[in-house]
Amino acid sequence: MFLGIDLGTSSVKLIAVDENGRILGESVRDYPIYYPQLNYAEQNPEDWWSATKEALKEIVDKIDVEVDEIESIGLSGQMHGLVILDENDKVLRPALLWCDQRTQEECDEITEHFGKDKLRDLTANKALTGFTAPKILWVKKNEPEIFNKINKIMLPKDYINYKLTGNFSTDVSDASGMLLVDVKNRTWSKEVLDFLSIKEEMLPKLYESSDSVGNLKDDLKKEIGITSDIVVAAGAGDQAAGAVGTGVVEEGTISVALGTSGVVFAAHDKFAVDDEARVHSFCHANNKYHSMGVMLSAASCLKWWVEEVNKNISFDELLKEATKIEPGSNGLIFLPYLMGERTPYPDPDARGCFIGLTITHTRAHMTRAILEGVSFGLRDSLEILKELGVPIKEVRVSGGGAKSDLWRQILADIFDCNINTINTNQGPALGGAILGCVATGKYDTVEQVCKKLIKVTNTIKPIKENVKQYNKTYEIYHELYSTLKNTFNKLSKI
Repeated sequence: MFLGIDLGTSSVKLIAVDENGRILGESVRDYPIYYPQLNYAEQNPEDWWSATKEALKEIVDKIDVEVDEIESIGLSGQMHGLVILDENDKVLRPALLWCDQRTQEECDEITEHFGKDKLRDLTANKALTGFTAPKILWVKKNEPEIFNKINKIMLPKDYINYKLTGNFSTDVSDASGMLLVDVKNRTWSKEVLDFLSIKEEMLPKLYESSDSVGNLKDDLKKEIGITSDIVVAAGAGDQAAGAVGTGVVEEGTISVALGTSGVVFAAHDKFAVDDEARVHSFCHANNKYHSMGVMLSAASCLKWWVEEVNKNISFDELLKEATKIEPGSNGLIFLPYLMGERTPYPDPDARGCFIGLTITHTRAHMTRAILEGVSFGLRDSLEILKELGVPIKEVRVSGGGAKSDLWRQILADIFDCNINTINTNQGPALGGAILGCVATGKYDTVEQVCKKLIKVTNTIKPIKENVKQYNKTYEIYHELYSTLKNTFNKLSKI
């Protein structure tokens, strides 16, 4: 039996899985996000650990097998967050999250120092506000008394792994999103570290995602009531782990994650990078590489619409209304930039908006336009992957948004390709469990476990007439950001 832990943005989820992929139990614990001011997003790492430990205790109590049958733990975690500890392993400040947008000035400074081309050559990516390196520079400039106390720098899931094992480690997939890694060679980039005035010993040792980084600590085993040794895998960033959990580990299979953020993910056998670094080029969790486009607000757009704007209408009722609206929402377009944007527009000032509203539009039109707008945003990333020559044989969709038949059909029509769902919706948590399984030595590769456990169960095909309509609407959608960019910038200064 293998445990998978997914340290998400709003909650931690644990699952117990047997060798046939059967879910034996699961546990979820929530924790808060703090927004001290506009564009800031922080969490307390101790909240993550308390929630993880509670969930771990609960799942051990829940599972209908002997706890000594637990063989491994593998983690998935929200990417890019900055966790810093002092020499006594005390957390120095709340973690700056992936969705924190305060570091545009630092991104500009990094880009100006290295130049876009050299930065791409050093890290395979451009400087973005979500990444970790700009956060480190922000702390250095704005909180020098804290910066001078830094002894350890780590990512969110690596903090949990440190608490589980006592070993200071990270994996190459998650670390790729720090803007500190030479992705092609899977090592820390010394030039970037030097610019930030940090030493390599302040950073964790780099592992492959399915490598063992130690065993569960004895005091923790005693507290939980476990006696056997449990291997802990390095784990992976949530997107790479989610790709493993949906079987996206070979070229030609694309994953679309419709979660809080939206992700289009393509696996590569060999290193590849976009000359303009419009999509991320990262190490994959299966010792290979991947390209990834990320939009910051995906299913969270619908969550905002339901919970903040239509509080008295149920989620199901809103979607039922939207099914009655024709594709294209009668000329209404939604831009899903509620928290700024990343791919293909690295712009923290970008704003969400409805374009084309008339007296004839109803709430149902607006709901459907939100689903379509997010799907258009995902298509932006898909089009870049096509330009890079990425083969697209199959698209697998996961995340909360994937539960909607309507949204999956809209995605199939906008992508003009089949959209598949699989026999599990556990995503990153299952990916973590698979990585832990490989870490035990029971399997040689991640691909072997994926082929055994993950199967396609449903396919939605595009509707030709809808495809024609959406192609026309997408042309307009794709022009809107450049048209409104200056307006967004002016609004950010009000």
